[in-house]
Amino acid sequence: MPRSERSPLLLAGLLAAAGVAHFAAPRQFDATIPRALPGAPRTWTHASGVAELALAAGVALPRTRRVAALATAAFFVGVFPANVKMAVDWRHRPTPLKAAAFGRLPLQVPLVLWARSVARTGEGRS
Repeated sequence: MPRSERSPLLLAGLLAAAGVAHFAAPRQFDATIPRALPGAPRTWTHASGVAELALAAGVALPRTRRVAALATAAFFVGVFPANVKMAVDWRHRPTPLKAAAFGRLPLQVPLVLWARSVARTGEGRS
């Protein structure tokens, strides 16, 4: 399988794993939900898990890949405030945890670029 065909499936796998994790271990995600959002954090945790699973399915299917990958890029931008909250909340934790939390911040950029790249390879391109 050529690299260009593997990349969307790897992105779909990452999204699916993250989506499942939102249900398997929701408490860690609840803590990252910004307080400014209305409702219970668990609702947002489950909603983002469902979104990741839906995006995974869309990216995996060639017919919906372009739109789903663009939505994935937007999703990665949209969850950035949760990563910022995590970094701020974890700033006094032991160094390895603090490093992981702060390391997530610049990681959003390659994730967004990866999703946009997958969108360019999807069906339905103009």
